[in-house]
Amino acid sequence: MSGTDPTTTPQTMKAILISSFGPPENLVIRDDIPLPVPTPGTARIRIRAFGINHAEMHMRRGEWAESVPISGIECVGTIDDCPGGEFAAGTPVASVMGGLGRTIPGSYAQFTVARVENIVPLTTPPTATTTTSTSTSTSTATDSNVTVSEDLGSGEPPLPLPWAQLAALPESYCTAWTCLFRNLALQRGERLLIRGATSAFGRAAVNLAVEAGAVVTGTTRSEAKFAELRALGAAEAVLEGPGLPGRLLNGGNTKKFDKVLELVGNSTVVESLTLVRRDGRVCLAGWLGGLDPIREFNPLLQMASGVHFSFFGSFVFGTPEFPLSDVPLGKIVRAVADGKFEAKPFKVFRFDEIQEAHRYMDDGRARGKMVVVVD
Repeated sequence: MSGTDPTTTPQTMKAILISSFGPPENLVIRDDIPLPVPTPGTARIRIRAFGINHAEMHMRRGEWAESVPISGIECVGTIDDCPGGEFAAGTPVASVMGGLGRTIPGSYAQFTVARVENIVPLTTPPTATTTTSTSTSTSTATDSNVTVSEDLGSGEPPLPLPWAQLAALPESYCTAWTCLFRNLALQRGERLLIRGATSAFGRAAVNLAVEAGAVVTGTTRSEAKFAELRALGAAEAVLEGPGLPGRLLNGGNTKKFDKVLELVGNSTVVESLTLVRRDGRVCLAGWLGGLDPIREFNPLLQMASGVHFSFFGSFVFGTPEFPLSDVPLGKIVRAVADGKFEAKPFKVFRFDEIQEAHRYMDDGRARGKMVVVVD
């Protein structure tokens, strides 16, 4: 059903645009962008918060194959208008990919239009113990300190988490869940190596894998982050870097892994193929080490027989092969609210602090998911 009220819905909106490819200073805010108009099969979302992703850094730099001036590949918010009636006005939802920020205007704005296949409701059964928070947006960029619920008003039950914390979940958790339980077919008791485990994506994967009963080893570039990995439930934390196979396998005296989730990327994936047993699986899904292609890769010489190698890119969410509805996002939200997963955003920024958010990402200062709350 349509939720547009011409007396309350503006005709223009604020949005963050890439003025030209380059540094964070090239992200500029404009307040005269026409409100996007939904058509059947799409819905307009009033954005309450959005996550920051490495893909958007590459888009800003002009390093991504596809991009549009309004970046942003994920958001959380409420349905503002849905011509086809798939969602009622006011429904709290998340949207991930479906061309956002790549082929259609993305989430760095007050409103966006997304395909209904790339929108999922945030199921929020009310509980007697939740409290109302009105302080998810801070006056300055701040370390996350969020409470357990958000009042939607209008008689709606409270969300189990504030918008700022909800925004830390969709891309990271939907992608991690699909990699672990679709591409890697992870089973209880299996030994899993996650390379780049202290990234936002990696932390989500550790949470999900530990909850599923896997024995997780995580790599990180800093020994100072070992305690963080163990707090998430990882059985072992290992320093990422040269000589990793020898340290992990102890000169052949330690069994190889059942599965590897490769988030460092092309610079280490060939090495990861040597770390799994026969019938083991490696899934490449991140590029923390950069986008340079694998050079002179020869499977005949560099892959063990019987090893399964796959790739996952979240741009396929919403397609018949990877419906977003497969991901139990509502259960993940509830698990975070119940304290089963540690998933607070590392830092929460205001809309007008987008340049600072990207500087954090460029400088490698982010120790987890960063989010932006929208006016």
